[in-house]
Amino acid sequence: MRFDRPDPPSSRLGFDARAIASIRRNLLANLWAAERDTSQSGLVETGRRNYAALRIPIREAQMEKWTRRKFFLSTLAGSVAASAAKAFGAGVPIDGLGTTVTTGTRATAREGVAAQGKRPLIISAHNGLPHLDGGMEILRKGGDTLDAALAVVTKVEDDPNDTSVGYGGLPNEDGVVQLDACVMHGPTSRCGAVGAIERIKNPSLVAKTVMDRTNHTFIVGRGATRLAEDFGFQPMNLLTDRARLAWLAWKASSSKDWRPGLDSPEWNRALAELLDTPEKLALRAWIEDVVAHPPTGTINCLALNEKGDISGTTTTSGLAWKISGRVGDSPLIGDGCFVDNEVGGAGSTGRGEENIKICGAHTVVELMRHGISPTDACVEALHRVVHNYTFDKSRLKMFDLQYYALNKNGEHGAASLWSSDASGNPISYAVHDGSQARSVPCTPVFQGVGGDY
Repeated sequence: MRFDRPDPPSSRLGFDARAIASIRRNLLANLWAAERDTSQSGLVETGRRNYAALRIPIREAQMEKWTRRKFFLSTLAGSVAASAAKAFGAGVPIDGLGTTVTTGTRATAREGVAAQGKRPLIISAHNGLPHLDGGMEILRKGGDTLDAALAVVTKVEDDPNDTSVGYGGLPNEDGVVQLDACVMHGPTSRCGAVGAIERIKNPSLVAKTVMDRTNHTFIVGRGATRLAEDFGFQPMNLLTDRARLAWLAWKASSSKDWRPGLDSPEWNRALAELLDTPEKLALRAWIEDVVAHPPTGTINCLALNEKGDISGTTTTSGLAWKISGRVGDSPLIGDGCFVDNEVGGAGSTGRGEENIKICGAHTVVELMRHGISPTDACVEALHRVVHNYTFDKSRLKMFDLQYYALNKNGEHGAASLWSSDASGNPISYAVHDGSQARSVPCTPVFQGVGGDY
């Protein structure tokens, strides 16, 4: 006996689901655009009411007896009204709020950020840019998508000059480099992860070993290190002289016990004592920066081949000077990285604690499943982070967060909470669509620089 799946409500009513999704995100995008143009106090108050109004039917449906059909028709009515207002240049009244939002230009501009779909495709956080050619070469030769992504991130893990990943990563508060990573293989829906692993410079490859050679998905701490050694990974000292100097400077800045005593002629010159050679002195500006602003770092990489198979990985040394054993979002499947081979993949860098609260990578992929573009899906995930802080920019400016995404059609996008890094440079991500590797700006939620809290 055959049971046919019923058509979704949009099909039965003659509406196109992608068109409806586009209408709804246009309304949301312009609502946020209007809020960003208000004063900070106005943003907090107006934003809180508007955002809640848009989501109460979904998150708090128990407060009213909503049927699925009632909710769909109610949402559709509002979306059609928004679409009509956009077409005729009118404002859209939001029921119960006494607020009118003008629709139009900004959502269209943001949708234009998404690149035309192209396969094969590989994207990563900005620090993967020099290595995308290697990943693309694997895809061109018909290699596995996870191998392509790993070819990119292992180069960063091996680089002692990248202090946010692998060998040379900045240590925890005890001076120990602890690394985290995860992998997800779209064609087989498998995954693996390691957390707080020590003395192994390629945690992404250990995560793949967990996926391929064990019956588990996530192994942490000493168990992860022991597993890596059992499978032939060579242990090594991951703390470079450069990272060690930065750690000692951080210790000296945080405790008088790690500075020369009062009886020393150098009692107030701790950093000068550490930087006692011209080579070390050349690191002074960088050391002062990482001590004052502990970096989060990380690299996410997502690969898509010509057949539409997708894989991804995220790897990191985590937050500098963290409490020993702290694990952020990077190795957590659904947070630091998530792939659904029928939809797309997503990943994250930045403040992991905030990403974990919304299961960010999974959220982005689920939004794409409903027809949202990769860029808009990333922006919407960031909106949820903003909502967790009730739109309080005084706290939001204390950190930054980025999402990266691609879908099965070869469209890609990325978004950041803030527009610029600490040096004032636009936050960007790396893309290789088969022609060349290039840097592409992320779509920001706010203009300005985020902190490092």
